[in-house]
Amino acid sequence: MNRPVAANLEQDIAAAGFLLLGGFAPDGSVAVPPLAGGKQARILLLIGSTGPSIWPHLTASPEYRSGQADPLDRYTRRALLEIAEASGYEPVFPFEGPPYYPFQQWAMKCGGFSQSPLGVLAHHDYGPWSGFRAAFLSSEPLWTGTSDGLPGPCETCEDKPCIATCPAEALSLETGYDVPACRTHLSEDRMQACWTGCLARRACPVGRDHSQAPDNARFHMESFIGLC
Repeated sequence: MNRPVAANLEQDIAAAGFLLLGGFAPDGSVAVPPLAGGKQARILLLIGSTGPSIWPHLTASPEYRSGQADPLDRYTRRALLEIAEASGYEPVFPFEGPPYYPFQQWAMKCGGFSQSPLGVLAHHDYGPWSGFRAAFLSSEPLWTGTSDGLPGPCETCEDKPCIATCPAEALSLETGYDVPACRTHLSEDRMQACWTGCLARRACPVGRDHSQAPDNARFHMESFIGLC
């Protein structure tokens, strides 16, 4: 039986390696899909993770040990579907589509994030290390928490160490993130330091305790350039 109020939701998702990054009541300012029965969602909760939170759970999972493609997506779907069903929510995932859901817009609506030169959003606690894994939707306001209202860190960052640190010169305030330049740089030498973690991300002074370990970083780099 579903619990009428997901009082233990944060503990449940933390036990599977995820984080509750915030939530909001949809008001039409950003697109939110209808629920399966056609009802409109009254609450959207953003579920994410950092390297230290999810990596031990992922590497111990059957999805990772199977050697098949996309283990992170498959683990995410299984674990969060179970939690959503037990908590009375309907989940949607960023790897579903097309069409793809506007997770970055939802994060900005939650608060606490800012756009970084890295192309990802940076969080006031987790810096550039929080990944979006799902959103939980409900026609009932099951979660009564509130976002803290703090701004993202990039708005007040003057030095922008991420830009100066990138060895591929793939970051610019004027032109944004040059993805092809980044991929080319990684492909040229798989022993270079970037493979143990994006040097530009590591230069960010916010959220360093949540950065990826070298084996975790290599997993994501291989996925990024299409090796897994």
